[in-house]
Amino acid sequence: MWLCLAVLVGLYYLLRWYRERQVVSHLRDKYIFITGCDSGFGNLLARQLDARGLRVLAACLTEEGAEQLRRQTSDRLETVILDVTKTDNIAAATQWVKEHVGHRGLWGLVNNAGTFHTACPTEWLALEAYMNTIKVNLLGLIEVTLNMLPLVRKAQGRIVNVSSILGRVAFLGGVYCSSKYGVEGFTDVLRRELQHFGVKVSIIEPGYFRTGMTDQKRITEKIKQAWEEVPAHIKETYGQKYFDAFYDDIKQGLLNCSTNLNLVTDCMEHALTSVHPRTRYSAGWDAQFFFIPVSYLPTSLADYILTRSWPKPAQAV
Repeated sequence: MWLCLAVLVGLYYLLRWYRERQVVSHLRDKYIFITGCDSGFGNLLARQLDARGLRVLAACLTEEGAEQLRRQTSDRLETVILDVTKTDNIAAATQWVKEHVGHRGLWGLVNNAGTFHTACPTEWLALEAYMNTIKVNLLGLIEVTLNMLPLVRKAQGRIVNVSSILGRVAFLGGVYCSSKYGVEGFTDVLRRELQHFGVKVSIIEPGYFRTGMTDQKRITEKIKQAWEEVPAHIKETYGQKYFDAFYDDIKQGLLNCSTNLNLVTDCMEHALTSVHPRTRYSAGWDAQFFFIPVSYLPTSLADYILTRSWPKPAQAV
């Protein structure tokens, strides 16, 4: 019995390996639009796809980021300035893409633009931090998708949404997790609706990686700022010892983030170029071997594993 089961599992993975190695034809004629290309995953993916010969349309938040990317890539790559929180910006970028792709449509849309305010207890953050994060990570992604969708549908192409492993397992940074849970839900619905049009939708769930968003200095300064601005009664509830321990834990944890961003961009590239892309890609050892297994555990056990090392607030029961 066990031998038969092992054979079946082996055949399944062999078949999956074979299917996933099949590559879409005529890649050099296909256009890919990527948001958030100033740095991090988006910047690396734009350079990676450009080197492979695809026609990359890279959206950057700043002209400085766009100029730097152009210097690192071929003449095929084109850039546009895009703030995904501004409707008029998105409309202009959509028209720009439409003029470039013409009757062929847009083969790939990569919703990579995102922001990470900071990692700290939920009640340390003002509502404004929640609103700004959700505008970029969720509402911006949705609005870009809705605008580009007719172009993707024309090409029967791909949509790749960048979420996070924290969209599967909420762990610190409540505002960030909330926005990424929203991305997960939107992507699942979109995938099921668009299958009838020949459009494939994938989601990328990176673990902890060292990018501009997770820069140690920026994050720790944000934590200090949040702590300084919380009302006195909240400071009393948590206590200075809690803050010091929490701050040190986050500072040390950021040093352990992976620097191999190719683990993520290779997943993105596969989702765009494989005949049979996966619906979900979990990138990074922490995502695959810690967070994903934890997500299948009973909630009480998962809660214990995730919080057992947290410091205790001053007024904890």
